[in-house]
Amino acid sequence: MRHYALTSLALATVLALGTLPLHAADTDSKDAPKAQADKKDADKADKSASDEQPIPAERAVTTKHSVKINGRTIDYKATAGTMLIRDEKGKPTVSFFYVAYTADGGKGGKRPVTFFYNGGPGSSSMWLHMGSFGPVRVANDGDKPIPPAPYHTVPNEQSLLDKTDLVFIDAPGTGYSQLVGKAEGKDFYGVDQDAAAFTQFVSRYVSQNNRWNSPKFLFGESYGTTRSAVLAKSLQEKGMELNGIVLMSSILDFTVAAPGIDHGYIVNLPTEAAIAWYHNKVPNKPADIGAFLAEVRRFASGDYTLALAKGDAIDPAERDRVANQLSKYLGLSPQYIKDANLRIGPSRFRKELMRDDRRTVGRLDGRFVGIDPDAAGETPDGDTASDAITGAYVATFNQYAANELKFTEDRPYLPNNYAVVGKSWDWKRKNSGGWTQATYVGSDLGDAMRRNPHLKVFSANGYYDLATPFYATEFDLTHLGLEPAQLKNISYGFYPSGHMIYLDQKSLEQTKVDLSHFYEDAAP
Repeated sequence: MRHYALTSLALATVLALGTLPLHAADTDSKDAPKAQADKKDADKADKSASDEQPIPAERAVTTKHSVKINGRTIDYKATAGTMLIRDEKGKPTVSFFYVAYTADGGKGGKRPVTFFYNGGPGSSSMWLHMGSFGPVRVANDGDKPIPPAPYHTVPNEQSLLDKTDLVFIDAPGTGYSQLVGKAEGKDFYGVDQDAAAFTQFVSRYVSQNNRWNSPKFLFGESYGTTRSAVLAKSLQEKGMELNGIVLMSSILDFTVAAPGIDHGYIVNLPTEAAIAWYHNKVPNKPADIGAFLAEVRRFASGDYTLALAKGDAIDPAERDRVANQLSKYLGLSPQYIKDANLRIGPSRFRKELMRDDRRTVGRLDGRFVGIDPDAAGETPDGDTASDAITGAYVATFNQYAANELKFTEDRPYLPNNYAVVGKSWDWKRKNSGGWTQATYVGSDLGDAMRRNPHLKVFSANGYYDLATPFYATEFDLTHLGLEPAQLKNISYGFYPSGHMIYLDQKSLEQTKVDLSHFYEDAAP
């Protein structure tokens, strides 16, 4: 209705402008400037109205389903809908799309509720929704590409619906979530702007659904873990405390990927070693990957760190010794490692590890193997892990939303909108002194945990994930400035999978076991 009124006003303005030249010709010349000014004002109003985006009505479509988990049938409602948030003047700014799964028989709003989202920035929640702990997931076969259509979904026996209600949220500009009214990307496409929007959504959802007394959890994957750190603090400042946060495939410090900083090479090393181990490139391959990676961690934080700190002044003998040790972990030749100045970044590693086989390995999941047109190149041409699953996830979500959730739109669902959201992302943040700084959100998480000493954090990590390496997460979570009692609130899970841990069936099963214990501890 509001959009109709504005459009009508714009149309009336255009029609009125059509009479201005005739009226101006009949007036004295002294009235011409006023007529021109009136025209400029009218043009400005017309442009403002035409730039305003439609404000759709809120929707909620509820369907009934059931799923069997641990031998027990759980009846539940699925609500696919949209919810508006507003600016300080009460004007709608974002229409959030969400899908909520609520088990029947919840006890007076005290049942836990968990808010899920993916990362990017620019990614919808489709990946977690259709792959991890929702009641339905895409059928896949571990580290093998999913065959072409017809694709299949299966009831998810590893769903978390036996422990918590689930709310999957698409970030602004992704999925079916869209900017409305006079909202602009710069208002939402940024670290702090994004967290502010999610704070509004979570608060409104909790109020509308009478969940203020429910134990509350956040579950983010990839950049979603960055969001969770900032969002937890933001919600807390608004009066909402959380019981727990699940960080899956975390990134809390983006300087890890900055050029010229040796820390990135150090924390990537254990993941590169894990991938070399998986592809049988490690000489005299140890049988136990856990023990092997414990050794690599010690080397990375000890001799390797010290060697890189010496820079160009490193002694040639030490340089040879470190190169030889790296060769034993990575399966690359000592000479190649020395030619790379002892620094093997993820892209170079992915290209070099299987060069003799004319193959590359995935970034999101190093178990996946791909083929590049140029076997002599320095970096891979794409990510074979992403290529292996994207088509299946996009197709199955669209089919599932329409057929099972009974929710459709007249516009396409945007699984990834990196071209608009990601490229426009504001990575800068303001600290207490008013200066901007590079994106680091460990301080936000640390603040939230210090202010809420009961807040529990579970960190889920894939061994073969080169996008968010597990050793970087371990480093970040042990540098939050916590006291020993608070540090005990952080627990870890490590799994033989990649960035999307749930692609591996055994890893999905073990993650469900670990998360069940986590929920029981955080919301007894």
